[in-house]
Amino acid sequence: MKFLTVDDFDLKGKTVYLRVDLNCPIDPETMEISGTKRIEEATETLKALSEAKVVVASHQGRVGNKDYIGMDKHAKVLEKLMNKKVKYVEDVIGEAAQNAIKNLEDGEILLLDNLRLCAEENYEFTLENAAKTIMVTRLSKLFDFCVLDCFPSAHRTHPSIVGFPQVIHSCAGRIVEKEVENLGQIMTVTKAPHVIVLGGSKVPDRLVAIKKLIENGRADHVLLTGLIANVFMRAQARIKSPLGIKREEEVVAKAHALIGEYPDVFATPVDIAIDKDGERVEMDVREMGKGDKIYDLGPKTVEYYSKLIAGAGTVFISGPAGFFEKENFSFGTKELLSSVANSMATTIVSGGHLTTALKQQGLADKINHISTAGGALVRYLAGEKLPMIESLEQAAVRFKAE
Repeated sequence: MKFLTVDDFDLKGKTVYLRVDLNCPIDPETMEISGTKRIEEATETLKALSEAKVVVASHQGRVGNKDYIGMDKHAKVLEKLMNKKVKYVEDVIGEAAQNAIKNLEDGEILLLDNLRLCAEENYEFTLENAAKTIMVTRLSKLFDFCVLDCFPSAHRTHPSIVGFPQVIHSCAGRIVEKEVENLGQIMTVTKAPHVIVLGGSKVPDRLVAIKKLIENGRADHVLLTGLIANVFMRAQARIKSPLGIKREEEVVAKAHALIGEYPDVFATPVDIAIDKDGERVEMDVREMGKGDKIYDLGPKTVEYYSKLIAGAGTVFISGPAGFFEKENFSFGTKELLSSVANSMATTIVSGGHLTTALKQQGLADKINHISTAGGALVRYLAGEKLPMIESLEQAAVRFKAE
């Protein structure tokens, strides 16, 4: 590892900016946090900073999405896990936040509100320009150190991630340290055939990563599920109606180009499950009617995918196969995770939703590496340099040069 960790500094009595990723699954009906794995992970670094004044910063959801909420519920969960008071302020960079930071005592924890309430945090910057944002220029004066422990967001160039390391001493937290160390070991022993099982909803990100995984010899078979499977089936003209997603024409065209370039790599569902008046109804993809919404994979697809997983040397699975939170539509996700856990391959499970599902099934002990990171891990495995890691490495070089 070319970056520094919390063990390289004496942070006792220091005011520490700790960027974590507490972006949790939110139940769309109750609006409660439905999986706390990422908050649990954050406690490890917080315990290592027990004698510092710690300001915890994270985002939750995206502007306009249902899971875009404040961080008050996260503060309550964190308080229970840490078994100590966690202060919370409904502010990010304003006077209330600044005063709360200034008034912290040694050993206290303050959680800021959703970082994406700050407009700058919804954009990508160069590392240099991230350091010039209002967020960084205003808050960096209040911090002695920056600790980055947000591996699931490591592929983003938001000010909260890459801005602070440009101006204050910075190091990696426990999760980032573990992820990089474990993945480094795994990548040296991976063997073919490489089977990638890919779901999730962030389609443009996934399309870029798929191409890089194939080009770098990390994807001999790509088994598609969830929304990205729908995009590829639309590109194959197997789904006739528009999907109604952002940038649909663009992503369908890219999927079509990938199928043309790598015709033998991709597998898409042959049967699916839809919701009819609250009931699970299974059908062949060709039987879908206009307006039918896919909620899960069907049994034939799961059987076919499971055979490919059984013959793999390395399996990487990211993103649920459907609406696994609903019991009627958890079949695909559960069965594929079971196939991965019981395979003889080197196995990597990625993303907060799958981590939650693994825990529910009691399969965690059978997986070689489990990460709550989704898009960041996909890109890391594709051989891409992650901006957060790059900024930490640069910060280490500057520190050693002093």
